[in-house]
Amino acid sequence: MRTDFDPAALSRNEFYRLLTATVVPRPIAWVSTVSADGTHNLAPHSFFTIASVAPPVVQFTSVGRKDTLRNVEATGQFVVNLAPEGLFEQINDTGTDFPHGVSEFEAAGVVSEASLRVKPQRVAASPVALECEVHSTLGIGDSTVVFGRVVHAVVSQDVLVDGHPDISRMKPLSRLGKDEWGTVGDVRELSRIRHADWRGPAGDR
Repeated sequence: MRTDFDPAALSRNEFYRLLTATVVPRPIAWVSTVSADGTHNLAPHSFFTIASVAPPVVQFTSVGRKDTLRNVEATGQFVVNLAPEGLFEQINDTGTDFPHGVSEFEAAGVVSEASLRVKPQRVAASPVALECEVHSTLGIGDSTVVFGRVVHAVVSQDVLVDGHPDISRMKPLSRLGKDEWGTVGDVRELSRIRHADWRGPAGDR
């Protein structure tokens, strides 16, 4: 038995809660921006993924018109900071709907550092930061998808193993449904099978 849900028969918030409870886990882009007048902004966005490899482009979605989106449109730059488990409460604090002109870095006590290629500051304690210049934006209903070309990436040496970021050291957080957050938990490895090595479905072997 299954239960049917018709988006047209539910309110926006009702279907939003359904979507965010089923499309899980969602990686978090902890996006830092700067306004035209120099106020630094920091906010978590859980509609986030990679859009392209060559050129390297990441994307996040702003639901509604928030300071992050306004700053991106005004300056054309942003930074995606990894949201690590150790900064859980500060990440949540920066999601507060502070009045326009308030810096979440200052309000939430998040230490910043200068970026190399863009004006928005990076989160100093975040193990990974992707400095981006806006590639394009796409408005869809009440949301805007922001595509950013990665012009510089920085990774803490503490999370590198043989030169590669190690997930057990990065400990990224993810968003789930309601007020739930996810941690990495158990990690399983399974190599993709080449067609030349195919021996049938796993359950038939």
